[in-house]
Amino acid sequence: MLKNYKELKVWQKSYELCLEIYRITTKFPKEEIYGLTSQIRRAAVSVPSNIAEGYGRKTTIDYVRMLYISYGSLCELETQILLAGDLHLIAEGELSTLKEEITGIERMLKALIKSLENK
Repeated sequence: MLKNYKELKVWQKSYELCLEIYRITTKFPKEEIYGLTSQIRRAAVSVPSNIAEGYGRKTTIDYVRMLYISYGSLCELETQILLAGDLHLIAEGELSTLKEEITGIERMLKALIKSLENK
């Protein structure tokens, strides 16, 4: 039994991704601070935050709902990362790594949701 949400691998990976997103977006042009930079950061923060909030909820139904919100934020983040890549705001190597990390987190989230829904 897990003691808290920080022991969840999916939370750990999404938290690490969030930190990486913050590091990468510091290199974005200043004119994007209220645009793409802000949007990407908010979506990235939303992923581990909603996993944590869901874990703290009283019922499994609430937990699963928060995991779906987290999943939606992950999809939003992926779209914004792809856009930033096409706009050449993210280097190809970084973009490739981010896409792999997002795919891994997506798999973990889907597996966690499925396991909770089957309870």
